[in-house]
Amino acid sequence: MALQLGDIAPDFEADTTEGRIKFHDYIEGSWVVFFSHPKDFTPVCTTELGSMAKMKHDFDKRGVKLIGISIDTVTDHQRWKQDIKDVTGASVNYPMIGDSDLHVAKLYGMIHPNAQGTAANRTAADNQTVRNVLVIGPDKKIKLIVTYPMSTGRNFDEILRVIDSLQLTATKSVATPANWKQGEDVIILASVSDEAAKEKFPGGWKTLKPYLRIVPQPGK
Repeated sequence: MALQLGDIAPDFEADTTEGRIKFHDYIEGSWVVFFSHPKDFTPVCTTELGSMAKMKHDFDKRGVKLIGISIDTVTDHQRWKQDIKDVTGASVNYPMIGDSDLHVAKLYGMIHPNAQGTAANRTAADNQTVRNVLVIGPDKKIKLIVTYPMSTGRNFDEILRVIDSLQLTATKSVATPANWKQGEDVIILASVSDEAAKEKFPGGWKTLKPYLRIVPQPGK
């Protein structure tokens, strides 16, 4: 069955550019961004991996670990890292999983379970659905799944925005409106009664509709 939001991220063991990992051990109570690629030495992915390397400090500030996966061997990944540096000026500074037998891609529903062969005899077009970004919480549950086409480079600023929202809404009884950015007004959850809201938000709020109450973003 396809993975859904709220599911426990499937565990696995795999070799990476930084050694062998057990995925649940890698999470270790952190937030994780897990993003996949259909093939090494592909143009859009090359720009994406470099972009993530440049932005790693932004994820670090939020307590978020990065990990990539591509349907090729770790040896290929190590060679690809030089191209990524040449093109983007950034050195890949997070692990990249080798998935030459398609095991992890199938486990996460990113590729058809009956897909045949290994990385050596498959093209990027064969693996084109392996273009996911998953955000996984410290509880190992999947919080976000986004799938991009091969022709569209991913917007990792948007992933940061979503993480800001997820980390805020996990503890503050609020949701974030359309196009929200850090520091902007938020929405009191419909499940919070006005009576309870008076305790949680003593500064008051603006009621646009009985179910839509706007309040300044609460502090940490």
